[in-house]
Amino acid sequence: MTAPVAPTSPITQDMMTIPRKAPEGLPNLVGMRREAMRDALIAAGTPEKQAKMRVNQIWQWIYHWGVRSFDEMTNLAKPYRELLAANFTIGLPEIVSKQVSTDGTRKYLVRIAGGHEVETVYIPEDERGTLCISSQVGCTLTCSFCHTGTQKLVRNLTPGEIIGQVMLVRDDLAEWPRPGVPKEERRLLSNIVLMGMGEPLYNFEGVRDAMKIAMDGEGIALSRRRITLSTSGVVPEIARTAEEIGCMLAVSFHATTDAVRDKLVPINKKWNIETLLEALKAYPRLSNSERITFEYVMLKDVNDSDEDAHRLVKLIEGIPAKINLIPFNEWPGSPYERSSNNRIRAFADIIYKAGYASPIRTPRGEDIMAACGQLKSATERSRKSRAQIAAEVQG
Repeated sequence: MTAPVAPTSPITQDMMTIPRKAPEGLPNLVGMRREAMRDALIAAGTPEKQAKMRVNQIWQWIYHWGVRSFDEMTNLAKPYRELLAANFTIGLPEIVSKQVSTDGTRKYLVRIAGGHEVETVYIPEDERGTLCISSQVGCTLTCSFCHTGTQKLVRNLTPGEIIGQVMLVRDDLAEWPRPGVPKEERRLLSNIVLMGMGEPLYNFEGVRDAMKIAMDGEGIALSRRRITLSTSGVVPEIARTAEEIGCMLAVSFHATTDAVRDKLVPINKKWNIETLLEALKAYPRLSNSERITFEYVMLKDVNDSDEDAHRLVKLIEGIPAKINLIPFNEWPGSPYERSSNNRIRAFADIIYKAGYASPIRTPRGEDIMAACGQLKSATERSRKSRAQIAAEVQG
């Protein structure tokens, strides 16, 4: 395969000028697994003997160089580029708005096919940056402490819409490499967490295919250990996560009794704490080097007592784990309050003395409603207020 030639015009990194919305009717190459892309290219007229090579070339242009136009794929003959343009598109979701927090957190409102919207959050840190991506429009779980859970499920995101969130944020960070420019060793977007809108394991195939693209060494090339999938406890899909995705696993735990967890995380009524913990103990990748993260939101007078801390330690006994303590991020109409700093520290101390790491997450992006549990698309967030206004006018 010939090496890519630098495009005659520079690859633009300006998020406002990159075409995003996929034209109607043409298959979108973004989100296709390699096998599917090969079949699609053959169906469009690519000789079967050339198909694997063409997939490799196109894959690198899209996922390594961040190219959005077939014209820029300069190691492909012009007639073949014309064939591609006639049969396919390279389309991403559309950024509707971007908000930047005082702490540097960026929240993007992203429009996908059908006019639906999801939110994506980029959190910069000293030596890395974490991108929190969504897997569904809305959520079906209705966790009572989570703002996202108050938005009804609309549909699953496609693999292209999931990996597209990663790509459009790389656009905004100007992180695609440029031909002839030395590679930047430090990654601005170094980690992905599937902790945005939706339950990832209720969209297993879409999430799996998107993360396989993110991990592919000839494209975005993120290590599987840089990707964390967070589930509320969809027990039948937990083992598949290790076997078919291979990423790190986090569990939205949040309670130490079924009575409390039934209220906070209603999926517990289907798969209770005992059933969930049995699945986690059997997790194929479970080891001291690949611990399961237990996420535990701290709610005043609900789940934050010393007794809760001792029960938590007892429950996870024998599971290589760390416990992320998350100060509750309040949102309008929330029925809960954040535990006090002293209470959170006392809770963390009990866990730490039992031999588990118990970091207290620093809230990020609260001023733009980008913190954990606060995501909800802007149109859905404003719908109630519009209805109230209409009722007042009619009254």
